Amino acid sequence: MVRPHINATPCCWSTKHSAQTFSPVIQTLIQRALPSSLRQSNVDQTQPKGMTVKVIVMGAGVIGVTTAYYLAKQGAQVVVIDRQTGPGLETSYANAGQLSYGMTSPWAAPGIPMKAVKWMFMKRRPLFIWPLISPTMWKWCASMVMNCNEDSYRRNKGRMVRVSSYSRDVMPDLIAETGIEYDGRAQGTLQLFRTDKQLKGSKADQEILAEYGSPYEVLDPEGCIAAEPALAQVRGKFVGGLRLTADRTGDCRLFTIALTEKCIEMGVEFQYGQSIKSIAVENGKIAGVDTEIAGRITGDAYVCAMGSFAVNVLNTIGVKLPVYPVKGYSVTLPVTDDKYAPQSTVMDETHKVAITRLGDRIRVAGQAEIAGYSNRLGPHATDTVKHVINDLFPKGGDISKAEGWTGLRPMTPDGTPVLGPTQYENLFLNTGHGTLGWTMACGSGRAVADVVLGKTPEISFDGLTAARYAR
Repeated sequence: MVRPHINATPCCWSTKHSAQTFSPVIQTLIQRALPSSLRQSNVDQTQPKGMTVKVIVMGAGVIGVTTAYYLAKQGAQVVVIDRQTGPGLETSYANAGQLSYGMTSPWAAPGIPMKAVKWMFMKRRPLFIWPLISPTMWKWCASMVMNCNEDSYRRNKGRMVRVSSYSRDVMPDLIAETGIEYDGRAQGTLQLFRTDKQLKGSKADQEILAEYGSPYEVLDPEGCIAAEPALAQVRGKFVGGLRLTADRTGDCRLFTIALTEKCIEMGVEFQYGQSIKSIAVENGKIAGVDTEIAGRITGDAYVCAMGSFAVNVLNTIGVKLPVYPVKGYSVTLPVTDDKYAPQSTVMDETHKVAITRLGDRIRVAGQAEIAGYSNRLGPHATDTVKHVINDLFPKGGDISKAEGWTGLRPMTPDGTPVLGPTQYENLFLNTGHGTLGWTMACGSGRAVADVVLGKTPEISFDGLTAARYAR
């Protein structure tokens, strides 16, 4: 069980949170394993006054920081460690900026294998697979293909929507509580179709959106221009669109930095420049995290929120996850004329590129490159995303000042993140979010924090844990 530290000082959130609830983690694991009909509605016990659980969070990206926030809010003593020099410097740094609640879907979908072959031979290809001699990579690709059927797609999408919808619901509370600013907007996502075939093909997506209660609008060209007036300058380049009205946008890194500052005010400790060498195991529990500079860092519980790099550490202690890095690219450029710039997110269906307005900047992101852990940004790597912004918003931003970036998305073959308990009673996971880490951060952070502290989370963890890969 997670045994709390004795702490003579009040917890760092507020006096009304000084008496928290927790239960032995093993009891939580048992509850997760039971059918939902047999679970207790609440297994919480009252934490003795003055006792605080110390939690080590590995990773200071948006996933790790939101987890730290929700842990600290509930009275835990939290230490966040990261190899970088500050928060949000890996995948959170310059991603697409979309909070894609309506577009939450696995990449593994019916028809994707054939489309993937076509994409790889396009002039401005949205997908590229390096022919590496990597059994891990090809095993991951094969597993993804096995998920490209209707039954798997609906099952996986349902799991993903569960997390993203919860995140959509809890994020406004976090913003209200903290007052942080991150260039956020709530003007939806416009999926732009260049061909009639794409528009007709969206009917299947519309049915699924309706099934999950996600609001949407099917737009003709004039409707697209009404939603994004700057598209009037390229009126002949699209035939219609699908607008997802509940989607939002915002700068993930600004959010992560601002929330880190709030966490520090709450007493969370951040240790940067700490590369993890190994995780120590004693008597079936995690005994500490061994780092290159600080040595061993210990706590009562541990949360691994290291994105694509989680597998490298977890493999050494027998926690096997099919999380693989899928490289993405982006450019960020200044707005030159507001009337010619996007107002929210426009998703180019042909090139699979998202164009997002972030304050006085435009972020253009996309592509999928399966090439191991390479983060090389080649001289022509961002040609596709630059082409799309020039094609749809030619007067909106200064492309000569575009800043290129590449990051590694932590992808699972089924698209669903890996959350919650492991075979070690004090080790928990919050990784594998793929392209939806920003979208799912608040929901998965809050839910995992609840599980760590022995509380019953507000969403079911059925199909979200690492146990689904143990079959």
